[in-house]
Amino acid sequence: MDDVLRRLAAVGPFFTVPYGTEPPGPGFRPLTALYGEQLAPYVAEVGRRIGSGPGRVAASTAQFGIVSRLWSLGLGSAALGGRVPDLSADRVWWRMPDAGSLQLWLPEPGPGLPAEELGRNVLANLAVLDAALRERYGVSAQVLRGNAASGLVGALRVLIDRVPGGAAVELAGALLADGGALAGTGTFIHEEGLGVAFERRSCCLYYQVPGGGLCGDCVLRARRRPDQRRDRRRA
Repeated sequence: MDDVLRRLAAVGPFFTVPYGTEPPGPGFRPLTALYGEQLAPYVAEVGRRIGSGPGRVAASTAQFGIVSRLWSLGLGSAALGGRVPDLSADRVWWRMPDAGSLQLWLPEPGPGLPAEELGRNVLANLAVLDAALRERYGVSAQVLRGNAASGLVGALRVLIDRVPGGAAVELAGALLADGGALAGTGTFIHEEGLGVAFERRSCCLYYQVPGGGLCGDCVLRARRRPDQRRDRRRA
């Protein structure tokens, strides 16, 4: 995976992750810690940064940011090398910087997993986080699954603008298709040479952020004027 992760860093910041035997700085902990005792402080910090307070909107936004990073690393690795890093919650480490988004580190990524394991691997990671968010913040399973699907398509869209992404398109399409793990979350379209489109069947709640507007794939977007829509994936 070393060569794949080095090449992946050229795609963009969401696709970049340090790796190796030593973390790139102090304060890194496994995602299992974030999903446990560190969840409330993290959601509160996300709520402070976006101006929503530490409630459902911040919790949904926090989950969306994490899942977008995981899909970016997995889809990018699949496209460039045909294998994906192990993205289990105990294998991915994190820290929250004073400014900017969540930082990740992969200790000793090893040979990785077959690309077809990506969906199972990432969704098992998210199952732990989602359970905590449902219990502590009342975010619905429908919203969280929709976030996972939206983050998947968002990562795919950025990726295929920069590298040949046939394997990544196939993986994402299988997850979103009837019978896939994210079936029913929205309508996914891929046209060779034109890219991908997605309309989700739930809302991530970001419109409740002051000045937030609607995301490009939001189920509510037809009810608002075009100038009120925005994409918060890279916010």
